[in-house]
Amino acid sequence: MVTALVQLRGALQDARLPLELPSAAGERAGRAEMVDQLEDYVIPRLMTLDAPLLAVVGGSTGAGKSTLVNSLAGRRVTEPGVLRPTTRSPVLVHNPEDAEWFGADRLLHDLERVERPTTDPGALQLVAADSIPVGLAVLDAPDIDSVEEQNRALAAQLLAAADLWLFVTSAARYADQVPWDFLRRAAERSAAVAVVLDRTPTEAIDTVSTHLARMLASRGLKDSPLFTVTEEVVSDDGLLPAESVAEIKGWLDSLAADADARSMVVRQTLEGAVRTLARRTHGVADAAAEQVAAEQRLREDADTAYDDAIARVGEASADGSLLRGEVLARWQEFVGTGELLKSLETRVGWLRDRLVNAIKGKPQQAERVTVAVESGLETLLLEHAEAAAERAEASWQSLAPGQALLADAGEDLGRASRDFRRRAERAVRDWQQGVLEMVRTEGADKRGTARFLAYGVNGLGVALMVVVFAHTGGALVGAEAGVAGGAAVLGQKLLEAVFGDQAVRTLAERARLDLEQRTQELLDAERRRYTDLLDSLAIDSDAPDRLRASARRVDDLRFATAGHGGLHPGQ
Repeated sequence: MVTALVQLRGALQDARLPLELPSAAGERAGRAEMVDQLEDYVIPRLMTLDAPLLAVVGGSTGAGKSTLVNSLAGRRVTEPGVLRPTTRSPVLVHNPEDAEWFGADRLLHDLERVERPTTDPGALQLVAADSIPVGLAVLDAPDIDSVEEQNRALAAQLLAAADLWLFVTSAARYADQVPWDFLRRAAERSAAVAVVLDRTPTEAIDTVSTHLARMLASRGLKDSPLFTVTEEVVSDDGLLPAESVAEIKGWLDSLAADADARSMVVRQTLEGAVRTLARRTHGVADAAAEQVAAEQRLREDADTAYDDAIARVGEASADGSLLRGEVLARWQEFVGTGELLKSLETRVGWLRDRLVNAIKGKPQQAERVTVAVESGLETLLLEHAEAAAERAEASWQSLAPGQALLADAGEDLGRASRDFRRRAERAVRDWQQGVLEMVRTEGADKRGTARFLAYGVNGLGVALMVVVFAHTGGALVGAEAGVAGGAAVLGQKLLEAVFGDQAVRTLAERARLDLEQRTQELLDAERRRYTDLLDSLAIDSDAPDRLRASARRVDDLRFATAGHGGLHPGQ
């Protein structure tokens, strides 16, 4: 069982719930409480079933908890809070012979052990007192309804580590909601509870105690002992008269003296805690599953936006769209407009000769085509990067967790990155250099030919770029596609004049794939602004199943031991 509970603790610790979903806040708090209870109480208590019974004295502000603890100890061991809220460490009073049980490696391991009064709520003050019987320890906890959140959290942590809750209230406060919220949770997990009705005027004892008893019964706590303490003058030492607390002290002393009774209380509370932890784990598992689903939805939305952008750039850079405007004008200057475009249907050989004559001595025009291509591609890439960012942001803004992530992103994810234009420029120039290198390599054995010399590497390179921009589905767009198609046919004829048909198809395909790869790398880098946010959350898709499996393992062991005297560490 200890092994199963340690595995359950690990599964709970690993089940992060970072996305702001409706269930997240409550389950985060519940998960933290469960981990604390496993570490503070369940696992160490299961390993030390013979340790003294820990009675935690909790209750509302001004109920008289510290005065009661002092009175049970027979001397001032804890300071009553004159001013509210009282900020001090919790105080654990034990018999000197039981000191070994309360080291930092035992219950409440995260609280520093001290032997002096302190205002540090992260410390546990240990007080040895012979008046506390062997086998019993009494812990004075902060107010459960303190205005200080830290006090409330510590009180809840201490009560979750109790074998026995000694709940203190008063005639004026017994119907308050906060204490009953704690008592409801105690009833749900079958914790051992005793209630002390403190500071009650003698004439009101019967009325108030009867009403309180009915309230306890209606909330599943009818078997909880109910003690009453009348309003009494407190001594200079901060103690009530011994007879006022004699019934409570006698009951606690009898528990301490009876090993079987003490063990029964411990097992009742421990088994209830284990049962409740296993049950509540399924709620955390459901919340973890919602986290996984939300994270996948956000990731899919970002992927859809950028996958679509990549596809649109691919289409626009291959369907002739770029062979318009400035690119087309500069290309027409280079190859010689008018006559060549009108002569596409004439003999290929004649067209090649005309191309040579038209292009001779035009290196400057080739450079202008290159610049126009660079500008057109950069504009295309920026346009779709911006569109993808807008679509991804809009989809995330439609979901609460997406809104929270965008707010904490540290940059405007609805726009392309500030350095995107610079990176796009570099990518386009690198692609163009790659195209020229392909031409240079392919024409290694043709550099001395008249046609290669006439066109030049730059001229052949821009011709290849033009062919790529009209290469949809691996087939060249024909003249029927209009002026852009005609421009591409001219480029292809020019390349064929030097390299031949098959080489041109291979070059165009290589250049197209290179452009697609560079486009994908650019837009994938933009996509990562979104996906890196999701990756940083470290949401584990296996967490829900691991939580449920851990809870089932604990339940299986609990049921298996139910007929054999209850929980045992090795079972």
